[in-house]
Amino acid sequence: MRTPHRGSRRVVSTVLVASGAIIALIAAGSGSTSSARSLTASVSAPTGAAESHKGSCPSASKLAPIHGKYSPTIKPSNFVSKINNRYWPLKPGTTYHYKGVRGKTRQTDNETVTSKTKRILGVKSRVVRDTVSQHGMPIERTFDYYAQDKCDNVWYMGELSLEKNNAGHWVKASDSWLAGVNGGKPGIIVPGHPTPGESYRQEYYPPGKALDEATVLSLHGSVTVPYQGKHTGLLVTKERSPLEPQTERKYYQPGLGEVKEKVVKGHHEVFRLVNVTHA
Repeated sequence: MRTPHRGSRRVVSTVLVASGAIIALIAAGSGSTSSARSLTASVSAPTGAAESHKGSCPSASKLAPIHGKYSPTIKPSNFVSKINNRYWPLKPGTTYHYKGVRGKTRQTDNETVTSKTKRILGVKSRVVRDTVSQHGMPIERTFDYYAQDKCDNVWYMGELSLEKNNAGHWVKASDSWLAGVNGGKPGIIVPGHPTPGESYRQEYYPPGKALDEATVLSLHGSVTVPYQGKHTGLLVTKERSPLEPQTERKYYQPGLGEVKEKVVKGHHEVFRLVNVTHA
């Protein structure tokens, strides 16, 4: 899935980041997390198929609550090596191709599940490269880090977000963050067992830089997109951030992933899945 910030206009950092340094950063095994304070363990579930222990898995709203002090806890042994959440499987080599519009401008968004991983809080996290282009030229590039626990919850462990400034140079966005570094804490992007009505935090980077949260609206959504036409039985979520005056709605096809997202409150923005390719 693309980063929760696709389309948001970030405050651009004044510090330029060289391309070589960026690649070195995302490829590093531990990077800046080696000195980060580890979070205490609490995500726990018996080993085995997700359905067999669904009843013993805490809900996403309990693991990543949006109210009160936010202190999610992570235990590396409770995470698995593959991300195969039924609503958002991330198989290395897969690229999701989206087309859409932001305001009146047409854009494309290509999300590639890379073979790279980055260890964050002791958890091996998958690197997903997300590139937004306009008029055939990339304008936003993000490297997102995800990991799945034994209850099939997909956790968002951080992001390196880049944008081009007026001089055409890539700059690091101010809302780039990493779990365990400078107060950054992970959240859940897609629950393993979503329940309509539950809300959960997706990311946390204070003060006031990344505070996205989501609510499950339905497990029976239906949309039509260019790729494979009509999709039914979709997970539908509502996403918002107290930092941005907009609300997004997202649709996930079981066994495939995100097929559509649309801003339903705020500016005009919609993206639809047009193709899926495999390396």
